[in-house]
Amino acid sequence: MSRRTKRPARPARPAAPKSCPCGLPAAYAECCGRYHAGTAAAPTAEALMRSRFSAFAVQDRPYLLRTWHPVTRPTDLDLDPGMRWTRLEILDTTDGSAFHTTGTVTFRAHYTHGAESGSLHEQSRFSRVDGGWVYVDALFTD
Repeated sequence: MSRRTKRPARPARPAAPKSCPCGLPAAYAECCGRYHAGTAAAPTAEALMRSRFSAFAVQDRPYLLRTWHPVTRPTDLDLDPGMRWTRLEILDTTDGSAFHTTGTVTFRAHYTHGAESGSLHEQSRFSRVDGGWVYVDALFTD
């Protein structure tokens, strides 16, 4: 009889939520989950912003790096497992449709970290690279 040895446990990524973290009234798999899986591409800058928020919520580091502009993308991205992104508010958008090559999205992202809660207010720039939307950088952050 052979013995099986246990492999060391990998850090667990949170399970995919049933409802989409981005705040739209859709199931995760039919909303941002399809962008994360690579079966669809975000059609607008706002859709990309929502999908990136959801990627932070489910800790999908590869998607975040893949949707970051190559000029501003970091070489690696460490996500804090104690950070829980809980709600996204889209405050304003400029351009960023199928007819544009650039756009901005102003948003407030709410989070909890341990017993503390807070929010991040940011205006982000997006552009198209090879036909797909990517995050460029933040114009301002509060």
